Amino acid sequence: MVRRPVAWVAAIVLFVEALGIALLNWFLGVVVDRQDMSLAGLDPNAMSVSSKAAGLVFGLYFALCGFVALRVALRDRAPAGLGRILLISAAVVHGTLGAFTVGMVGWGAFAFMMVVLGLIVLIFMAYDRPEPAVSDAKPDGEGGGDGERDGDREGGGGVGVNGGAPAAPPAPSTP
Repeated sequence: MVRRPVAWVAAIVLFVEALGIALLNWFLGVVVDRQDMSLAGLDPNAMSVSSKAAGLVFGLYFALCGFVALRVALRDRAPAGLGRILLISAAVVHGTLGAFTVGMVGWGAFAFMMVVLGLIVLIFMAYDRPEPAVSDAKPDGEGGGDGERDGDREGGGGVGVNGGAPAAPPAPSTP
């Protein structure tokens, strides 16, 4: 199945993106620090430090999301709890950033954001339903001999006792 490979690819992409975001913001902080100009009266040192801090925070955030995707790949189980919330928030962030990057950066950045968004959503889609467990039910002809099956006892759409065909609903009574 594609569940594990998708989770592996998403984890790798999120780790690379974490590193890329951290390095980009660090570079922007260095550029602002070296140019000795202010933007609307802001201190260049404050802008430099805040850019580096934002790069660190977003890098750690995407690295944590990559760790959750890596854990999903290793355990072959759907993310739960905080991990699920982190991946959902990462999907929302990539959708929002994708919308902004079209105008500011271009279609290539938009395509990258949508690929990452698709990988994250595909993790949730692949782990949507649990795989059917191996049943301990006995084949036809074996069992208690009372003629009923589990679906008949609980009244829920099981196979009836009349030769394997589904039980017909009761006919409506007329006064």
